[in-house]
Parts: sequence; C-alpha cells; structure tokens
Amino acid sequence: MTAACAPPRLVDDELDLLAGMLPLGRGLDIVEPGCGNARLARALLRRFPGCRVTGLEVDARQLAKNRAAPQPGLAFVAAGAQAIPCADASFDLALMLKSLHHVPRDAMDAALAEVRRVLRPRGWLVVSEPVCAGALDEIARLFNDEGVVRAAAQAALDRALAGGGWDAVLERRFDVPVHFRDFADFERRMVDVTFAERHLDDATRAAVRARFEPHLGAHGAAFTRPMHLRLLRRRDT
Repeated sequence: MTAACAPPRLVDDELDLLAGMLPLGRGLDIVEPGCGNARLARALLRRFPGCRVTGLEVDARQLAKNRAAPQPGLAFVAAGAQAIPCADASFDLALMLKSLHHVPRDAMDAALAEVRRVLRPRGWLVVSEPVCAGALDEIARLFNDEGVVRAAAQAALDRALAGGGWDAVLERRFDVPVHFRDFADFERRMVDVTFAERHLDDATRAAVRARFEPHLGAHGAAFTRPMHLRLLRRRDT
C-alpha cells in the first residue's frame, strides 16, 4: 500500500504527535485558547516541565475547576480567542485543539489574527479539528450537528493563509480512539457539558441512546474520531 492511499494513523496520545513536530523540550511559552479541562496542557507540562502554558477559557465553571487544581507552569485566564488579554509577541506556540469551531463564526478571522498577534516572530500555531465522519459523529449529530462550524473553521484557516500572515508547514489526518464505559459516561462527556448548556428533550435523548447502545460491548463502547491537524507558522517579512 502506498503512502497516498494509506489509512489514517491511529493516535492514542495527541501529545506524542505534537512532540514529534515541535521543539517542546526547549521550554516554550504556550497559549491554548479554548483549553477546556486542560488535560493535554497538564500532560505536556509533566513531560516538558520547562514549558509554560496559559490556558484561555470562557466557560466560568470549567475555569473555576481548572484554577482549583493548580500546577507549576500553568496559568488560566478568562478569555476567548478573539480577544486575548496578552501582550504582542508573548508566546512561541499557540494550540487550538478542537476549539476553533467553538469560536463564533463571525469572530474566527479575528481569533486567528489575535493568535498571530500574540505569537513571537516565526511562532507556531497548531489547529486540530474533528472531521464530520464516523459512527461517533453520527450519534452526536442527533443533538449537536457541527458540520457548518467545522467547515467554517477550515475556511477561516484558508483565509488566514491566503492573507499572507502565515506559512503552512504541514497537515496530518489521523484517528483518535474514544472510549465510553456506558451511556451515562457518554452523556456526561458529550451531552451534559457545562459550556454547551444543552437541554435535550426525552425523545431526543432516547434517540441518542438507541443509536449509541448497539456499540456497547462487555468493555464499553469504542469509537475512533477522525481529526485534521494543520501546523502553521507566523510569517514575518
């Protein structure tokens, strides 16, 4: 099988992927807009303690949880990507991991401009976005169809590149394994999340359960989530 038609690589740990393409061992200053629960940021700092991460989050409840578990090198700021309260050229690397599509569509261009502003010359931007495909996405579309906003995120990246402020370094398509113990675990992680404030009616919740349960086995439900990663670098002429 040639590389051109090889299936996507299964990536158990996205940090391994990042570590293979970025000099994290140099002790970078990193900003992560839309950091969520900061799972990857915490793992990154455990593996590369010389780095420093500033996580931006707009969900007040998640932000409070993050701040309640301090970690050396990790700071949290209440802010969105479209208005980053940091000085110009403050960071070597920006991570937008499954977060660009959560930025309001009319603010995506501003968000990418803000990220460029706070990066140092030749700083990196990693954008990793879910692809609308696969069994997990088919279930999620019943209550959260993200096809439009995910396409808008990719279009915003294309516009940013066309504007001349960035160089495209590489792209990777890969699959991430996702496991749920049971439907209650799926609800907690995918449906009843604080930032979304979803209120599913009984009929919709039953439809989601009916589509989920055929995937349950003795050890829970296993899926793969297809991802599209793009690595950009700030262009400075």
